[in-house]
Amino acid sequence: MLDKTYPYYLANQPQTSKTLLDVFDKYSGKLATRVAMPDAKATEKAIAAAVKAAKPMREFKPWARQAVLQHCVDRFSARRDELAEALCIEAGKPIKDAAGEVTRLIETFRIAAEEAVRINGETLNLELAARLDGYHGYTKRVPLGPVSFITPFNFPLNLVAHKVAPAIAAGCPFVLKPSEKTPIGALIIGAVLAETDLPKGAFSVLPLDGAHASPLVEDPRFKLLSFTGGQIGWDLKARAGHKKVTLELGGNAACIVDGDQGPKLDKVVERLIFGAFYQSGQSCIGVQRIYAHADVYEALKRKLVAATKKLKAGDPKDKSVFLGPMIDEAAAERLHGWIVEAKQAGGKILCGGRRRGNMLDATLMEDVPADAKANRMEAFGPFALLAPFQTIDEAIALVNDSDYGLQAGIFTDSLEHAMRAWDELEQGGVVVNDIPSFRVDNMPYGGVKLSGLGREGVRYAIEDMSELRLMVMRR
Repeated sequence: MLDKTYPYYLANQPQTSKTLLDVFDKYSGKLATRVAMPDAKATEKAIAAAVKAAKPMREFKPWARQAVLQHCVDRFSARRDELAEALCIEAGKPIKDAAGEVTRLIETFRIAAEEAVRINGETLNLELAARLDGYHGYTKRVPLGPVSFITPFNFPLNLVAHKVAPAIAAGCPFVLKPSEKTPIGALIIGAVLAETDLPKGAFSVLPLDGAHASPLVEDPRFKLLSFTGGQIGWDLKARAGHKKVTLELGGNAACIVDGDQGPKLDKVVERLIFGAFYQSGQSCIGVQRIYAHADVYEALKRKLVAATKKLKAGDPKDKSVFLGPMIDEAAAERLHGWIVEAKQAGGKILCGGRRRGNMLDATLMEDVPADAKANRMEAFGPFALLAPFQTIDEAIALVNDSDYGLQAGIFTDSLEHAMRAWDELEQGGVVVNDIPSFRVDNMPYGGVKLSGLGREGVRYAIEDMSELRLMVMRR
């Protein structure tokens, strides 16, 4: 059970407020809990505290940062069931998937704990000519300073972890705004951090609404803004001033199924079903576009439709349920409207297509026009389209015919086709013989085009949150 109310965290300390945010069970629609909301004065105090904590955090030794992160690993492990239940309720994520996200939360903090004690510099050879005899260069990484984070609703534990854990490892104080739709997981993380000996002001967790989050974007005292969410990120970047900005803004991920995959279609289908409909398709790298070679297209379509129809939808607290609700009715209504528009434009619904409140059927379509919203934009729901291709050139062109470029997948036994995909697909990452939804928490993750800029992944985020400092010495 969730607590009746949750505090926010200001400069490491829990805070109550007369203004409360209602958090609803996304399946039942009932009030689940309430969260204290900070006002503008509290936000200013959080920023000022982060600025004041910059020096103590910089001086907080790597072994001490590691100890904090390891404490989080231990406490999250002990509170695993509580975290999974909270995620199931506030995000509507099926309980088995919620447990999986808790595992990734723990893994991300564990990776950060390991990285905290190996943030190294290098020795540079500067003796490149006779005039440079006796010169040597050395580099080290130093914390950037106060940083701000804004995270979305769909992975309210792991996407928070990918910002918070590297910040602690790097030695940066931070102010975090979790999604107001799913703030509980971030506040539990805050409660665990409050148990540690982080310097005062090292962290604040403020469940602000979007209208009151401007200081996290615009305040020049922050040295970096890391935002995960929708296309509004580009507007935030324009308002961010001189600070560094990292954006992860989603996509409409595509997956190629090559003509040599006939004997492996059952395994391919299993992965495509997971990629398209896991957590109701509300993933930035969820499978939205499936391009299959003409030799396997009909067989793949038949198997995909049969497997999709077998998915159990319903209460995410039921361990047998695979498909839970979308985050709210407005999101389900939006995507359902795109499906209807695509059908009216000539698209064919192979299965699904119905909506009941914020429950949308797992839906497969074919013959979707290239200019349809369901093809061009990010569905971010339980939807995928199928289309055939004849050659690898055609498949690559279909994948690249998108304004997004986060990750793509290709199932193939051809090394040539795999390398072509890696060389020619306009994506931040290419996954061979698996779905684009694959992610491990230590790998570089991020996109190109409208999908954003910069890379997450613990080590890469640590590098973003630090700056390289050079020393030149003459012997």
